[in-house]
Amino acid sequence: MTTSTRGADKTPAVLVLEDGRIFRGRAYGAVGVTFGEAVFSTGMTGYQETLTDPSYHRQVVVMTAPHVGNTGVNDEDPESGRVWVAGYVVRDPARVPSNWRSRRSLDEELRNQGVVGISGVDTRALTRHLRERGAMRVGIFSGTALPDDDSMLAEVRQAPEMTGADLSAEVATRESYVVPAVGEKRFTVAAVDLGIKGMTPHRMAERGIEVHVLPATATAEDVYAVAPDGVFFSNGPGDPATADHAVAVMRAVLERSTPLFGICFGNQILGRALGFGTYKLKYGHRGINQPVQDRTTGKVEVTAHNHGFAVDAPLDRVSETPFGRAEVSHVCLNDDVVEGLRLLDRPAFSVQYHPEAAAGPHDAAYLFDRFVSLMEGQRA
Repeated sequence: MTTSTRGADKTPAVLVLEDGRIFRGRAYGAVGVTFGEAVFSTGMTGYQETLTDPSYHRQVVVMTAPHVGNTGVNDEDPESGRVWVAGYVVRDPARVPSNWRSRRSLDEELRNQGVVGISGVDTRALTRHLRERGAMRVGIFSGTALPDDDSMLAEVRQAPEMTGADLSAEVATRESYVVPAVGEKRFTVAAVDLGIKGMTPHRMAERGIEVHVLPATATAEDVYAVAPDGVFFSNGPGDPATADHAVAVMRAVLERSTPLFGICFGNQILGRALGFGTYKLKYGHRGINQPVQDRTTGKVEVTAHNHGFAVDAPLDRVSETPFGRAEVSHVCLNDDVVEGLRLLDRPAFSVQYHPEAAAGPHDAAYLFDRFVSLMEGQRA
């Protein structure tokens, strides 16, 4: 990716999809060239959390909400230390942000971090195209002297695909760190960082959990060196079919029957550890308004999502696995995609969505309490 941070507001920009569809607009954020997988997010709010979610690494995010940037950017809401999206696509950017916590405009933040974007695009047409054709490679080109359309398309088609991409180690922490419990410490959890969001260990800390966040390269020995009461596997980017190391570590945790909780990428890792396959969704689930049913209670939750891959597990029966019986615990009501797994003979479960509610609804906060209950039961 090549970028410049000057003159972005009136500079021409072009978005080129790998199937040849082209959208023209104006530069937004940094001026330059970037490539990634074109995906769309249906969230009306929470753009700052989306931008800083490591799961969006190497993805160009199209916002379906037409007006973006109203509340600017603050220093309290980022989910990591940087913007991770490869590019950003909006229709009508806010000209003047307005919020008491705002420190700078979204356009300025993108420029400061070298994130190439495009505005003035018909994001409704672009989203419909991605729904019909599926997520695909894309390039954003901005500047005063752009290549011809055929040359830009050729560059897009040379960019790497998301299928087969092993990305967790690129976004995870390099060194272990500890998030202390809020109030009295009740439990210790080892959290394997595959692209963790900052709010996730915070939600556990609120429940008296001291969270030891470990690199994606952590071994089972590293996990048990912190004497955990439970083990957590986080969200993250890339193709779960490449995550052999994480699968091996999870199987070691399952062998010892340590309480286990996984979200998003962690759900896909649990699926693989149990012997299920994974597959790429046509255009994925991204946003904060996805309806999911908890099949253990019948309750329907409005949930926050960011995933392009899913677990291939049967919805209609209990499955026999190397670690006992397992079942699909949650399902998406839009398309019957597996949204959660749980073991019936060991203390382990996972969900495909983001219960930490950053940004998003709080319907799924109970899942952290369910994890606490597993650890209480194991201790008893």
